[in-house]
Amino acid sequence: MPQFEKIEYKPIPVSELLLELKNLSELMIDLAYSAALFNDKELAEDVLELEVRIDTLTYLLDMEIMIAARDAKDAETLIGVSTVAAAADKISDAAADIAGIVTRNIGIHPIIGEIFEKVEERLMKATIKKDSILIGKKILELDLAARMGVDIIAIRRNRDWILDPVETELIFLGDILITRGAPLGIKEFKDLAEGKLKKLEY
Repeated sequence: MPQFEKIEYKPIPVSELLLELKNLSELMIDLAYSAALFNDKELAEDVLELEVRIDTLTYLLDMEIMIAARDAKDAETLIGVSTVAAAADKISDAAADIAGIVTRNIGIHPIIGEIFEKVEERLMKATIKKDSILIGKKILELDLAARMGVDIIAIRRNRDWILDPVETELIFLGDILITRGAPLGIKEFKDLAEGKLKKLEY
């Protein structure tokens, strides 16, 4: 029997829930396509974990809407919020279906893979290990875009996701970074994250 997470009500602003739903569903689409095109099971598994987070956020948002609706007028006003949340949930479900292509070893047609091997940008997951020179550094001081054409688009820290992190965000041991960039650049960044490369090239 699958284990289901018990969700308890938390007073979170509707605007905050909607923003996280939007950002996470966008990230899921990026991760899912990269996972499918490059047969990356780690990214695919991240998509499936994010789908669970989306379901939790949608449930919490539904509770907020029910509490906020005092009469028919309120309900009419809040129906738009519910529609947006449902759309984000559908996007997350579609992304999970794409990720399932990888986790179930269905695969895509070889010619599709050959075409996308030539794309200039792709996503990669990198875990900060104990020998990494990136530990304790701010994103700003790394100047990744100029040095290697790489952007950090998300950070997973323990069970939390930091989407589109600010430049003053510090990098910690154990952080899981989702990066976007050219194949050579993100490979170099992964080597830095894992401690295989000991200095930033200028």
